[in-house]
Amino acid sequence: MAPSNKGRDMARKTYHVLMIAPTSFFADYGCHVRILEETRILQQLGNQVTICTYHNGRDVADLDIRRTMPIPWRTDYEVGSSRHKIVFDVLLLLKALAVAGQVKPDVVHGHLHEGALIGYMVSKLTGLPLVFDFQGSMTSEMIDHHFLNPKGAFYPLARWIEQVIVRLPSAIITSSQHAEQLLTNDFHCPPDRITAIPDSVNADFFAPRQSDQKSKSLKARLCIPPERQVVVYLGLLAEWQGTGLLLQAAAQLVVRRPNVHFLIMGFPAVETYRRQAQELGLGNHVTFTGKIPYDQAPRFLALGDVAVAPKTSATEGSGKLLNYMAMALPAVAFDAPVSREYLDNFGAYAQPSDAASLAEALETLLVDRERAKALGQALRQRAIERYSWTAAGERIMDVYDRVFTASCTEGC
Repeated sequence: MAPSNKGRDMARKTYHVLMIAPTSFFADYGCHVRILEETRILQQLGNQVTICTYHNGRDVADLDIRRTMPIPWRTDYEVGSSRHKIVFDVLLLLKALAVAGQVKPDVVHGHLHEGALIGYMVSKLTGLPLVFDFQGSMTSEMIDHHFLNPKGAFYPLARWIEQVIVRLPSAIITSSQHAEQLLTNDFHCPPDRITAIPDSVNADFFAPRQSDQKSKSLKARLCIPPERQVVVYLGLLAEWQGTGLLLQAAAQLVVRRPNVHFLIMGFPAVETYRRQAQELGLGNHVTFTGKIPYDQAPRFLALGDVAVAPKTSATEGSGKLLNYMAMALPAVAFDAPVSREYLDNFGAYAQPSDAASLAEALETLLVDRERAKALGQALRQRAIERYSWTAAGERIMDVYDRVFTASCTEGC
C-alpha cells in the first residue's frame, strides 16, 4: 500500500545519499537490481545518489558510480561469499570516505552486511545517519554458499559479527516481511528501527506485450522448437539458487512431457550446468543463454509459458518472482516464507529442495493452461497493486526523514 501524503509538506526535503554497494555493481542480478531500482526512483523523487562500489561492474547511464581501485590478483566479478572481499571492502571503505568528503552527503545507505559495516565507519567519522538495506541473513547466506559450516569453529564468531552489525545503523530497511521478522525474532532488533520495503518491480517495463512474431523469431534464434511449451528461469546459476534441483526436475518432467523446453538464463557456472544437463539427457530440452542484460529481460521472459524460482535459501529475497509476476507468468517456487509473501495463493508450490515435487508443480501448470493463465493475470495485478517502486521510494524517503531529523536533534 502506498504511504499517505497527509501532513507532508508539498516540497519535502530531498537528500544527497551516499550508497555503499559491496559488490561488482552493475551485474544484472539479485541485489544489483534492487540497488539500481532504488537509485532510479530516489533520483526521480528529486534526490542525488552517489554509489560507491567495487572496481568491476557495468556502468549505467545517469548513475553516479564511484569505483575502488583494482587489485591485480582478482579481476573477475565478485558473486557470493569470497575471502577476496576483505581486500575489496578495505578499498571500498577508503573510497567511501574519500567520496563522502567530496560530495557532502546527508545520509549513508549501506547495502548488505559489508555495506552496513563500512557505512557505520563512514557515519561515525562524518556524523551522518546510517540506513542498512538488509536483504537476508549474512551467516545463513554463507552457509547456503558452502562458505561457512554451521557446526564449525568459525560459525559462532560469524554469528556474533552479524549480531553486532545489525545493531549499528540508525534504521534498517528489509527486502521482505520475512526478513523483518527474522531481525526482530532471531536478532532481537527493536521493531521501531525496522521498515519492511519489499523488492518491487516496474510493471510498465516488465509487461507481456511482445508480439507473436518477435517471440517466434527469438525462439528460433535460441533453437527452441516452435511447438514446445517453455519453462523460463532468469537469475544466478548456483546450487543455493536451486539450479541443480531444477535440472533434476527437468529430467523427470521431460520423460512425461517431451514437449517441454527449459530456457535457463543467467550466470556464472554456465558450462558446469550445461554438462550436468547433458549427463541428465536434457541436451535437446534445455537452452542456456548465459548472462541476459537487465534491459533485455522482458523480451526473453515473454517466451515463457511458466516461470520457475527454485531458490533454496530460507532467508534471502527473491526479486525474480516480481519480474515473473509483472510479466503475467504463472510461477512455481519452493514453499518458503518469501515465496509465499510475494505469490500468496496465486503461486504453485513444491516441497523445499525436492526435485520430484518441483517437477510435479511445473507439470500442473503446463497441463492446465487455463488455470495457469488465470494465475499469471492475478499475479500481474498483485505486482501492480502491491509492489510499485514509486511507493517503495516514498517509504525509503520516510526512513531518511526520520533518521535525518533524529541526527539533527542529537547534533543540537
